[in-house]
Amino acid sequence: MGRDPLGAERAAAQAQIEALTRQFDEIVAASQASNADDEHDPEGATIAFERQQVVALLEQARRRLADADAAVTAWEAGTYGRCESCGHPIAAERLAARPTARTCIDCAH
Repeated sequence: MGRDPLGAERAAAQAQIEALTRQFDEIVAASQASNADDEHDPEGATIAFERQQVVALLEQARRRLADADAAVTAWEAGTYGRCESCGHPIAAERLAARPTARTCIDCAH
């Protein structure tokens, strides 16, 4: 396992953040242009829901990027692939499925 999957994970997270940021900006611009009253307009609730949904997805994408950054730091420190809880190696299969895993499968439960 090398840094390539970590680089790919970072790039995917950054692309997701950029796309969601554009989507959020579009929702905000559309709501400002529509003069919708979120409280009284039936469409306002939909706009507010969409905005909150994108905010939640953005938070998730930022956590994903932070996890990828932490994994790169661990790689550089020589601790990548070691469980942060028990110190045992994280199974190669787990790292292949989730390159940013910080714990072994036993400690993840």
